[in-house]
Amino acid sequence: MMTQFVNCLTRLSLKSLSSSSTNSLNIVNSFVKLSANNFYNVRNISTTLIKNDRLYSDKHEWILVKENIGTVGISSYAQEALGDVVYVELPDVGKIIKKEDEVGALESVKAASELISPVSGKVIEKNSDVENKPGLVNTSCYDQGWLYKVELSSHDEVSNLMDEKAYQEYLKTDH
Repeated sequence: MMTQFVNCLTRLSLKSLSSSSTNSLNIVNSFVKLSANNFYNVRNISTTLIKNDRLYSDKHEWILVKENIGTVGISSYAQEALGDVVYVELPDVGKIIKKEDEVGALESVKAASELISPVSGKVIEKNSDVENKPGLVNTSCYDQGWLYKVELSSHDEVSNLMDEKAYQEYLKTDH
C-alpha cells in the first residue's frame, strides 16, 4: 500500500513539475514529512511487539539470559511489595553461587528481603549503580535496576523457571 502511495505521489510531482516548481516542491516536502511520520509509527509498533525473554523464579527474581550470561534482578511485584529500597547488598564478583542460595539482601523502609539466586554459576559483574542508588530497584527494576550478572554453570536450571505469562499466573495464586 505504501509503495502504491509513493508511486502515485511521484507521478503527481513529475506532472506538476512542468507546470510549477513551487507546487512540485510543496508536494515533495509534504510527502517526505508523511513518509517520515509513517516510518516512525511503523517503528513504534514493531518495537512494542518484541518478545519478553525474562524468566522468573518463585522468589520473584528475574533473569535475562544471553548466550551463557544471565542478568538478574527482582520483579516489579517484588519491588512494590518491598516499598522504597534504601540498601542493596550484592554478591561479590568471582563468587560461585548455587541455585536457591542467599546471595545478597535488599532493605526498604518497611521490610528486608534476602536475594535468592535463580541459577547456579559465577558472578561476573554487579551493578554498582544500584549499590550507590538503591532506589533504582524501584524506579527501573527491569533496566537500570538490575542487580548482578552470572556466568551460568547449567542451562538446565533456566528451563525450570517461569516465562512472563506463567509468572503472571503464579502471582494470581496464593504464593
